[in-house]
Amino acid sequence: MITITFDKRDFEYDVYELVREFYPDGEIQTRIGEDPGRKEADVTLKILVFYEKKKITVRFLHTAGGGEGPIRENTDGYAQAFPAREDMEGSVQADRRADRRGAKDALKNLLYGLLCRETGRTMPWGNLVGIRPTKIAMKLLSGGLSRQEASAQMQQQYSVSAPKADLAAYTADRERRILGSFDYANGYSLYIGIPFCPSICLYCSFSSSPIAQWKNQVDNYLDALCREMAETRNTFAGKQLQTIYIGGGTPTTLEAAQMDRLLWAVEKNFDLSHLREFTVEAGRPDSITREKLEVMKKHGVSRISINPQTMNQKTLDLIGRHHSVEQIHESFDLARSLGFDNINMDLIVGLPGEGPEEVAYTMQEIIRMAPDDITVHSLALKRASRLTQMKDLYAQISFQNSEQIMESTAKYCRSIGNEPYYLYRQKNMAGNFENTGYAREGKAGLYNILIMEEVQSILALGAGASTKIVYDTGLEPGRPVRIERVENVRDIRSYIDRIDEMISRKKAITWEQHSI
Repeated sequence: MITITFDKRDFEYDVYELVREFYPDGEIQTRIGEDPGRKEADVTLKILVFYEKKKITVRFLHTAGGGEGPIRENTDGYAQAFPAREDMEGSVQADRRADRRGAKDALKNLLYGLLCRETGRTMPWGNLVGIRPTKIAMKLLSGGLSRQEASAQMQQQYSVSAPKADLAAYTADRERRILGSFDYANGYSLYIGIPFCPSICLYCSFSSSPIAQWKNQVDNYLDALCREMAETRNTFAGKQLQTIYIGGGTPTTLEAAQMDRLLWAVEKNFDLSHLREFTVEAGRPDSITREKLEVMKKHGVSRISINPQTMNQKTLDLIGRHHSVEQIHESFDLARSLGFDNINMDLIVGLPGEGPEEVAYTMQEIIRMAPDDITVHSLALKRASRLTQMKDLYAQISFQNSEQIMESTAKYCRSIGNEPYYLYRQKNMAGNFENTGYAREGKAGLYNILIMEEVQSILALGAGASTKIVYDTGLEPGRPVRIERVENVRDIRSYIDRIDEMISRKKAITWEQHSI
């Protein structure tokens, strides 16, 4: 076990998350103040953080293990005990009261250097623990730096590796060019959540439920959703609706008639004359039918997702996706035949039992279909997923991800003209990597960029949906990000029963409040 002890309550989250990047499978505890009477026989590493007015000190103490340091993985992925390093200490001049942001950055740089020395490892994204590294690159570009200068500064200031800094700068630059094509400050986006799936995947932690258990409640859910739509459509009165994203869950678990009802309600309640993009996340091939696709086409849906995650049948069976590889091809070909010319496909690397060969096979099969947009996700082991909760059952199965695999997926995507256009990270990601969207010119998912860069307000409807009101993007130098969130309850039954409460929360938002 690793303990992190602070003498004062400050920067706990950043310190904890950075330590966890290096010890993703370790038990880590944080404490405020020392307890001399506490027994710590199971503690192998103690990290102490001391704050003075203008100085921060970090100390590493090895306390157990019979002359050996913490167990950690070597470069081949096998756990082994490394000889204990000598206790280490470092300090940095930083006045956390006068310059809190500067003090936090200085502490993270200090801690990162000590962790690298302790483990003999570096992280692809350096000491960054946030989920949106492109926001940093975007701010540097907005301040007048070139792409090369922004990359160099991320490497110097945050110890980001050169390939990842270049990726962030390239992606942010493309995002800026795409966002520059429309007035996002005077627009807004609409998100509609359909929290049902054909089955729940092994790695999933989203707010979704098996459709078989809720089949008799779907119409009641749509009743509540359409009512929320009608009652809150004027939340951003005077703004232009520019993108719509219907996600979940799997929206195509709805029957064709139910999908038709939902899309009619969207058309009835919102002015779509300024719409730039209309996405339905079709997702699972086993939920896609000709009738549903024809309904979407009739209502002007311009972009859909067909998400295989992998093209290896053995893995599909293991992770609980009850469809075949053949169904993926059939669904894609059907959508193309009906005229859908902007199709996204999501993949996950780091899935159980998959290494470079399996990922290469998936990429080769995907490239043959030539989707317009490919999102490559690194597996994130969330606490709420079955994979994490039943980890012992899968102890003999390897989870592989590496820079080699990530570079390989990027080359495959670029081989058909798909370039990076949005990027984000999640906690507990395999290999400490990232999720990247690759799209050909003119096919980038606008909603994906808007939600990741947090530059536009989003009206979000449905169970678990989170409305965002952006008061200030923080892109201008010296101006902090200012965003307010209005949450809907996640539980489906509670959402249906408490729909009046969900509506009243949004009615408290006024146009006068909302000004960037």
